[in-house]
Amino acid sequence: MSSASNSPTTRHDWAERLRRVLLDPADAAALDVHGRIDAAVLVPLFVSEGALHAVFTRRRDDLRRHAGEISFPGGRQDDDETDLRLTALREAEEEIGLPPDAVELIGALQPTPTIATNYAVYPFVGLIEPGHAWTPSATEVAAILELSLDDLRNGYERQRMLRRGIPFRTDVYVVGDNLIWGATARMLTDLLERLDASASAPGARPGS
Repeated sequence: MSSASNSPTTRHDWAERLRRVLLDPADAAALDVHGRIDAAVLVPLFVSEGALHAVFTRRRDDLRRHAGEISFPGGRQDDDETDLRLTALREAEEEIGLPPDAVELIGALQPTPTIATNYAVYPFVGLIEPGHAWTPSATEVAAILELSLDDLRNGYERQRMLRRGIPFRTDVYVVGDNLIWGATARMLTDLLERLDASASAPGARPGS
């Protein structure tokens, strides 16, 4: 996976690039994805020292589903929620203490199904300010991680894994002791490929 060149450095510049390459949130929410249960995640991004960083949660080891895994904050759509964007914002506030009014929703990624849990997951991308004081959910979140997209891009590899006794090879991102795989890795690949394509597109300019 190639590194993005001519990268923006300010939040405004990053927002403009992201808006150009991301899906429209309303259009993405209307897409039909295989999965019995609709869910949404927020992909929180912030700019630090000119580079984009993403916020993830590490789930508690004692959870029944996805124990110990790293993911974006999110969860299933409530019965009274008619907009998946609201689901993503609500879940982010519940899981990491990020107020909805602190998020600038700027786009969406391709929705993706989860194989084990039969969810249709809709990822929405939001810009936030750096330096947020996180409040992890005591019942769900063991830790909150802030990882740069550059480190994540450099940590991409294909890895052999074992799930329920079945071996398989899959895309993963490894940064230090942090391993990201599954649906979260697919979302991350979508984001990085969109950014890389925009950086290498004909006519791309520094800061564009």
